[in-house]
Amino acid sequence: MDVVALIARIAFAALFAGAAVGHLTATEAMAGYAAAKKLPMPRLTVQVSGVYILVAAVLLALGVWPDLAAIAFVPFLLITAFVFHDFWSQESPETRRQEQIHFNKEIALVGGALALFALYASDEHPGLTLVGPLFG
Repeated sequence: MDVVALIARIAFAALFAGAAVGHLTATEAMAGYAAAKKLPMPRLTVQVSGVYILVAAVLLALGVWPDLAAIAFVPFLLITAFVFHDFWSQESPETRRQEQIHFNKEIALVGGALALFALYASDEHPGLTLVGPLFG
C-alpha cells in the first residue's frame, strides 16, 4: 500500500508542479487575468502563489511533512475556485458552464488534498517518506 500512496502523492504533486511552472513562466498573462479578477498586486500574487504551490508540490512528492504539504493546497484551491471560477456571476451560458467545470475540478482537488492530509496525518500513515508527518 505504501507504493500506491507514493504514486498518489507524486501524481497529485505533479499537477501542481506544472501549474507552478505556468505561474512562474507566464506571469504576465496570468497577472492580467488576476488583475481582471481584482486581485491586489496581481503580478506579485501570481509569483508568490507559483512559489507557494511549487514548494508544496516538492514537499509532497518527496514525502517531507506530506500531511502539511497536502493541507497547504487547500487554501490555494479554495481561493482559485471561489475567486477565479465564479461561475454564478457569469452571464454567458457557455462561460458559466466552463467556469463551473473548473470550479468543480478545484473542489474535487480540495477533496484529494484533504484525503492525502488525513492519510498522512494518521497514526498508521504510509511509509516511503523522507520526513514523517508533522501533525501525526
